[in-house]
Amino acid sequence: MFNKVTQWLFTLMFLISFQNAALAANPKVLMKTSMGDVEIELFADKAPVSVKNFLTYVNEGAYDGTIFHRVIKGFMNQGGGFDKDYKKRPTKAPITNEADNGLKNKRGTIAMARTSQPHSATNQFFVNTVDNPFLNHTGKNMRGWGYAVFGKVTKGMEVMDKIADTPTKPGRLGQNMPITPVVIDKIEVIEE
Repeated sequence: MFNKVTQWLFTLMFLISFQNAALAANPKVLMKTSMGDVEIELFADKAPVSVKNFLTYVNEGAYDGTIFHRVIKGFMNQGGGFDKDYKKRPTKAPITNEADNGLKNKRGTIAMARTSQPHSATNQFFVNTVDNPFLNHTGKNMRGWGYAVFGKVTKGMEVMDKIADTPTKPGRLGQNMPITPVVIDKIEVIEE
């Protein structure tokens, strides 16, 4: 009798832990670029609005054929908003800034790009190539909102470093445009 109860309890505990692990799993995407592939885990548990927004663009193919238009070595690589002809991609309504989610702008994290208005992020994002603590949330005011981290590179950070080393020049989209365009060929969900 004791062995059956013990076995039943272990089975129940295993099923509960398996279910919790399945519920806690975050989606992953594969970003295929002209310089290599990058795998990114999206933190839907910590940044649900940002992840849903990003995945909407991903699933619509809105990032396919876009470029990293702003690359600053020792800082970050920004993309998602312009195509290879430097035309701005259409956007959806801006989203709520989730920078107060406890996630930090550390090397390898992906965050929402925005204007000086805290709640203005749409389709553009950036990958931090170094720790950038000055981009973190410090308060719910114009200066303190910060930039919402919503994921992390899990494979291919060497590709992001290679992109960061790309020579840049002033161009029609800003001071730090890659001389040779770095193209995001496709972003696709690889794990729900």
